Amino acid sequence: MEKFKKVKTAVVGCGTISDIYLQNMTSQFQILDVVGCHDFIQERMEDRAAQYGIKPMSLEEILNDTHVELVVNLTTPDAHHLITSRALNAGKHVYSEKPIDLSIPAARELVNLADAKGLLYGSAPDTFMGSAIQTARFALDSGLIGEVTSVYAALNRDSSLLAERFPFTALPGGGIGLDVGVYYITAILSVLGPVEEVGGFVTTLNPEREHFFVSRSDFGERFTLQAENLVAGGFRFTNGVIGSLHFNSNCIQNEKPQIVMYGSQGMLYMADPNRFGGDVKVLLKGQTEPFVLPPTHAYSGNDRGIGPAELAWSLRKGRKPRTSKEMAFHGLELLLGLYESSESKKFYRMTSTFERPAAIPRGYLGSGYGGSEAEAGLAL
Repeated sequence: MEKFKKVKTAVVGCGTISDIYLQNMTSQFQILDVVGCHDFIQERMEDRAAQYGIKPMSLEEILNDTHVELVVNLTTPDAHHLITSRALNAGKHVYSEKPIDLSIPAARELVNLADAKGLLYGSAPDTFMGSAIQTARFALDSGLIGEVTSVYAALNRDSSLLAERFPFTALPGGGIGLDVGVYYITAILSVLGPVEEVGGFVTTLNPEREHFFVSRSDFGERFTLQAENLVAGGFRFTNGVIGSLHFNSNCIQNEKPQIVMYGSQGMLYMADPNRFGGDVKVLLKGQTEPFVLPPTHAYSGNDRGIGPAELAWSLRKGRKPRTSKEMAFHGLELLLGLYESSESKKFYRMTSTFERPAAIPRGYLGSGYGGSEAEAGLAL
């Protein structure tokens, strides 16, 4: 790999998800130099900083530090807009956790701001760059199942249980669509490209709930779910493929994720898009049982941090990141378009588009499907 200058990076938001990000960003990706972190809870910030040998910093210190080039925004969804806009206005490149924002106008404002400032702005999910989805894409692009004609995605969860464990899932941005369904949408978009129109139904069933964990101080108290827990709908891609989805968190917690690509010569079963690895299965015409494809790409573990690393390589290489703001905006518009369709009882016409991200080059698997050889794939 040619010589490169590391990208000095700071993390904003030291909650649960920051642990795996910092673990990988400080040890796995050579392009990143994580120098500090910030959280509005002082103790949490100091604990994370000590854990990973980085500096606890105020938000102002991060924004005013001319050496920090990249801000990784790991705050809760309701804070994404504020932190990202402040970072962009301070001249920082940004990688944000999902969703990119909570409304179409707010997200468009951030996309336009990044463009106006000439800054890179990427957003999770980055799982589509992992082994499973890249293997699926390689198989589909090679024509293994012929012409793809339709796709189906389904997800089940238990919103009551999640609200007890992770309170943000009961708030706007934490529902089955924007918090989890976005993984499914991003995986599909990264393979099939942009969508033209959507139509669907979105609702919050039984919004009045009761805290049932006896360990909670508010055990027995009632609360209101403010996030969607049932999303169903259909969409038509620019290339003519028809898609449908069914996301239901009024169900059981043990998830049974499904993404199935239907082709003229077979069917492809994608792995859980909330993970980087997993089995990709194919059923070809004339067969009765699907077979598992061998992985063609790296990163099959819990590799969160690929997104910031690939964005950092894009910065050094002078290109658009694969986790582009345009694809993230398009995915958000697709989901919120379903919400608008549900209210208007009409199809929603998409206003945005994006370029399908380049596939990760093959041949960079590295030791144990990781290491510097695998990172070379992100750099190319």
